Amino acid sequence: MSTQTDSLVFRRTQARAGRHIAISPANSATRHLSYGRIRLTSSQPTSEFDNRDEETGFIVVSGQVTITARDRQFSLKRFDAIYVPRGSHIKITAASPAADVAEFSAPVAAEYPMQVVRYADILRDPGLHFTAGGPACSRELHMMLGKNIQAGRLVAGFTFSEPGNWTSWPPHEHADLLEEIYVYFDMPPPAFAVQLVYTDSDTPLAATIVRDGDAVVMPSGYHPNVACPGHRVGFIWAMAAHEESAGRQFGVVHIQPGFETGGSGLESGRNPASSAR
Repeated sequence: MSTQTDSLVFRRTQARAGRHIAISPANSATRHLSYGRIRLTSSQPTSEFDNRDEETGFIVVSGQVTITARDRQFSLKRFDAIYVPRGSHIKITAASPAADVAEFSAPVAAEYPMQVVRYADILRDPGLHFTAGGPACSRELHMMLGKNIQAGRLVAGFTFSEPGNWTSWPPHEHADLLEEIYVYFDMPPPAFAVQLVYTDSDTPLAATIVRDGDAVVMPSGYHPNVACPGHRVGFIWAMAAHEESAGRQFGVVHIQPGFETGGSGLESGRNPASSAR
């Protein structure tokens, strides 16, 4: 495997117990964005750390947790999310026999407010929970940390495809504004998907099979994927804006030439101030 691919594809990021930072600018092609996984059990029920100069977003993948930051305590269930401002001491404790939390962070200069996002509320908002795409590319999007919160760089949510369908289709890219990571989850064996990352489809930066717990970095380029027949692909997507605040725009994308008919399918999630591209 090439050094370039090594900086894009990361396997079984959910495998370790405790808190593990799997992807950061130090070991990947990202410039700002880091991703970690926090797996808590009865033998290791708590993780505690400082986020220093990084804003941090958490999405509960499974189980229930209590998150304490800045003398405030929050109980979160599966698929709930929370944004924690920079300069915070964070303590995460399992409130169920086991819990799994995805962590995303990026350095910011400003401080933004702590914000909790309930999955139940997202499901009731058509601007944050919507279906995109048509035949063979239909998928369900959930915007957890998007236009509904204040933040400097981070945008995050998750997508489920229909079995055998493409997602991130039509192929699009947004490298002038944001870099991105996909983290695949809720894909029990034997489910798998194929992830592409390319600027030129004849010489892709990555063309790889992905399974539950794998992650792929998209610093640039088009990045469609396709689930195997009979199984869906599920992935958490997290982005970091290159320009703090101004660059934090969801759904402002460049579609691969030749695939523009029908738009990107992401229009419902755009910020009100986002301009079309």
